[in-house]
Amino acid sequence: MKAILLSLITGFVVGAIFRLLKLPIPAPNALAGIMGIFGIFLGAIFVEQILKLLTK
Repeated sequence: MKAILLSLITGFVVGAIFRLLKLPIPAPNALAGIMGIFGIFLGAIFVEQILKLLTK
């Protein structure tokens, strides 16, 4: 839970700094960005499970 909270706070601060400096936000469209991150997470879990099955 601590890592999640720190990630949220860090993201908030970075977003605020970019907005104050009038720079584009370093993230894709909100839903597309979330789905991309979710896809990366699922892909990593998938490969980890396949590797576990192959090494047994």
